[in-house]
Amino acid sequence: MAGCGSWLFFLTVCAASLFGANAEIKLTIPAGRLFTYELMRETFQNDFEPLSKLYAGRLYDDPMIFKCNRQNFPDLPEWLRFTQRHPFDNGFLYGTPMTPGKTFIEIYATNKRSYDTARHLLVIKVVPEKTLPYQAEFFIKLREIEKVLPPSVQDEIQQDLQKLWRTEALEIVNITNALDRGGRVPLPIAGHFEGVYVKVGSQKYFSECLLRVLTLEHQKQCAVATKVRAPGGCNFCSIPSNCITWCKTELFDLTKREPEPPAPTMGSGVLEAGGDFHPPESPPSRDFFPDYMVTVVVPLVLAIVLCLMLAYIMFGRREGVAKRNARTDQIQLYHHHTIHGNTDELRSMAAHRAGPPPLSTLPMFNCRTGERGSPLQSDSIPLILAQQDPYCETLPRK
Repeated sequence: MAGCGSWLFFLTVCAASLFGANAEIKLTIPAGRLFTYELMRETFQNDFEPLSKLYAGRLYDDPMIFKCNRQNFPDLPEWLRFTQRHPFDNGFLYGTPMTPGKTFIEIYATNKRSYDTARHLLVIKVVPEKTLPYQAEFFIKLREIEKVLPPSVQDEIQQDLQKLWRTEALEIVNITNALDRGGRVPLPIAGHFEGVYVKVGSQKYFSECLLRVLTLEHQKQCAVATKVRAPGGCNFCSIPSNCITWCKTELFDLTKREPEPPAPTMGSGVLEAGGDFHPPESPPSRDFFPDYMVTVVVPLVLAIVLCLMLAYIMFGRREGVAKRNARTDQIQLYHHHTIHGNTDELRSMAAHRAGPPPLSTLPMFNCRTGERGSPLQSDSIPLILAQQDPYCETLPRK
């Protein structure tokens, strides 16, 4: 019996994990009211944990990334939004449906540790509901969208607004991120927040504190200064981060809506007899000559000028080049002529080698006495030493 009980528990856990991977969640919400659904990481963690770790008692708190889209569509419906700030945070689906119907939302969770994927199907059924006739929108500066969507925070904001409206019959109609309304991204510094717009509605008319927003005095104060204090006895925020900005408060009285224009009536389709048709006059003639001058003549003149400058550079400046080349040729010819002349002179000097060489060119010549040694004695003396006489020095002048 014990073995059967263990096997039964094992099959139950397997079936739960199998059906949990494709769980179907059904919700019914009224139209014109705020819808919020929190994607809990703990719920998907049960789908990712293997049975061996469940028995061993080793559980993980893995980071997860959620992706939501309408079934058979790549994105969400227009009224529904999704937010998740960090993989270690829960995700939120939120929005306000306005028309009844049924919507199927696919939720995919990716485990960033094991890269496993789980899928849940969320079925949202929107039922018709009466629209609240009196609505007001408040701007909460010190909040962010994912910090307002939890039900506990919504209850805190709703209680403060109930005191301000002086009624408990108050419902949150919509919550919008300030960035979706054209707000600026805040600096990543402590104390800087994105801001949230909270819209509430009620069957009861506005209180005296809310009606002061419509006065000219309040509008003048908001035009002069961005921060306006709450009127006397109208500040009911129990938590400083839930305090509203009075200059961005708007009131909507849906009972005073302007009637819609009547639908156009269909005629018989036959044109009534009322005279001849006069077509509109043709537009006046236009002079295209200035456009022709700018687009055709001016570029053509510039092209001609550039061609003339190029032709002058290439052909008109060749005279100077020819003169330089001629001068270079003359220098080369003169150099060649001097080489020939020097060669002839050396040849004529070589023909008179039989004459006595100058005494200064002979070895062992004494410039002081004029004597010279025997050539035989100079054979054993190096040529450099033979040509240098230590006694042949120029006497200093007296």
